Amino acid sequence: MSKKLNIGLFGFGVVGQGLYDIIKTKKLNIEIVKFAIKDPNKKRSLPAELFTTDKEELLNNPEINTIVELINDTEAAFEIVSRALKSGKNVVSASKKMIALHLDELIEIQQQYGTSLLYEGAVCGSIPIIRNLEEYYDNELLHSISGIFNGSSNYILSKGFIEGLDYDSALKQAQDLGFAETDPTSDVGGYDAKYKLVIAAAHAYGVVVQPDEVFNMGIQTLAAADLQYAREKNLKIKLVPVAKELDDRNVALFVLPKFVNDTEFLYNVEYEYNGVTVQAAFADQQFFFGKGAGGHPTGSAVLSDIAALRYNYQYEYKKAKEKTDLNFTNNIELTVYLRYDDEELVDRLNFEHINERYYSGSYKFVIGKINLQNLIANQQRISESKAFVAFADQLTGVSLASAAKQSAEVF
Repeated sequence: MSKKLNIGLFGFGVVGQGLYDIIKTKKLNIEIVKFAIKDPNKKRSLPAELFTTDKEELLNNPEINTIVELINDTEAAFEIVSRALKSGKNVVSASKKMIALHLDELIEIQQQYGTSLLYEGAVCGSIPIIRNLEEYYDNELLHSISGIFNGSSNYILSKGFIEGLDYDSALKQAQDLGFAETDPTSDVGGYDAKYKLVIAAAHAYGVVVQPDEVFNMGIQTLAAADLQYAREKNLKIKLVPVAKELDDRNVALFVLPKFVNDTEFLYNVEYEYNGVTVQAAFADQQFFFGKGAGGHPTGSAVLSDIAALRYNYQYEYKKAKEKTDLNFTNNIELTVYLRYDDEELVDRLNFEHINERYYSGSYKFVIGKINLQNLIANQQRISESKAFVAFADQLTGVSLASAAKQSAEVF
């Protein structure tokens, strides 16, 4: 028997409005009692008495048994979510940065107070990847999880590759459509994808990693020459987060642009869509595809979590509780493409092996094997010199799927 959920909703932006629209059309045992908002002067489509700027009206209301948190302020979101959980209210959140930064503590609070925090909407919009990692793959050995986790950067890459738009024009279009923020750094720099990767990896491997330990490099320095090179090789460039089990002791996480070929699922994931590839020992390769952003797609994931709370659903964090010997590491060798101007940068990166080197006027690149730790040590110099780095396993004939079944040498 499902219980009645009386909801206090924090935030009434794109996702909050999308969630409200969906709830309104469904006959569910769910009622939004009160909305907490930041701007009391903004014109709303609902009666004014439903809104408040005082969070205590929701957190201290005994009638409200469920909090839904959809705000942009990371630390305010953590305070709301942790207080609600400690006071006996279950919570649904879509704040990926907040969850990634505080995941250890949030798991502990749930266990201590017996409350439930669900966050499907925080990772890849409408794709039910967290629930699948929790339920379907809970006893499965996963070789890797990778994909396109950020619709804004993927939209920009699609515009560049398919329509020939330069980076700045594509970014402007993404901002005008609401896919990218005014400050797009989180999206195009790979931070947003990294937060989502950290959350997914906790459920896939039981390894909870602080985001600042995970390497991320984005697409801000992508140039026409890089896209042209990809076209000539019949490849596309995608921004891809990767969680990869190297052996029975080590798991690596990183976010990098990646060359993908037309045999890979991600090749056809365009514009604001997301895709997740799971490489498993027994189930082999499986692919999830769906819209990664927008009010209704993300709202549907949030609603799925709310509906699950009617039956007291909780994440079990089985792999985290098992306390396996798996540890996070950045000691991993990757094959990368580096387009550069700064000759000294190539020396500093200390490539273990260079497969190809090319000079033509202003266009210079190398393709070779490098330890991820060398990229991390030189990240600032790479950024300052406007070099572009991409994961390039496809340029050496080693794909993600096959690499998953090999040793950690390449991947």
